[in-house]
Amino acid sequence: MNRIEKKFKELRNIKKKAFIAFITAGYPNLSVTEKLVLEFSRLGVDIVELGVPFSDPLADGPVIQEASTVALKRNTHLNEILKLVVKLRRKTAIPICLMTYYNPVYCFGEKAFCRKANLAGVDGVIIPDLPPEEGKFLMECARKEKIDVISFIAPTTSVKRMKYISKVATGFIYYVSLTGVTGVRAKLPQGLIKNLRLVKRYARKPVCVGFGVSNRSQASGVLSVADGVIVGSAIVRKIKENISRKDLVEKVVNFVAKLKG
Repeated sequence: MNRIEKKFKELRNIKKKAFIAFITAGYPNLSVTEKLVLEFSRLGVDIVELGVPFSDPLADGPVIQEASTVALKRNTHLNEILKLVVKLRRKTAIPICLMTYYNPVYCFGEKAFCRKANLAGVDGVIIPDLPPEEGKFLMECARKEKIDVISFIAPTTSVKRMKYISKVATGFIYYVSLTGVTGVRAKLPQGLIKNLRLVKRYARKPVCVGFGVSNRSQASGVLSVADGVIVGSAIVRKIKENISRKDLVEKVVNFVAKLKG
């Protein structure tokens, strides 16, 4: 049982849902990323997703794209992020997922990546552009290293495919709330709750909702059915709004505290 599975078991036992926070690693720098993760852990955030900056982030909206560009200009690459996880593991046991694209993992070498990620203390990986049918070797490497590979279900996913994804999913299922990229939304799409109920009928793992959830009201609605909520762009935008302030970390942590409720 790795940290992700253990966390969801703990939450089930106390009848609570997961709050998952996404930040782009290295935005505005790795020192701030480290401080934010430690503060999120202290605050009681259940899981942290560290976004690996990539030059062609096809699933990300403009907020996270900009953050990735800034982080890349500071030479924030996979090796540096894994070194950061090693440092974090000396101070916190919060479950950590890396959200990346397949290209950096492929260039690193799938087997080597999973091995090094495990040694660093990574609990899960999320790769939006790697369908499970094409990711069988990575999933096998990850299984041997006790790393979860988080699978996606979208509003366009057929019931047949939902059943397949539910069989191969590890850790949790990432339900994409809308057909589009990440980003802050004024309101979530109609039919979301209905779709979630359908996914929950077949899911064998916890279902967490991301893409567009950006305030406490939206999160509360989603959590009436889902097992967890993922907030990313709203947090990254708050970092941007305070990027030149000395109290950046405090401002972001206060924002996350209000979201978490």
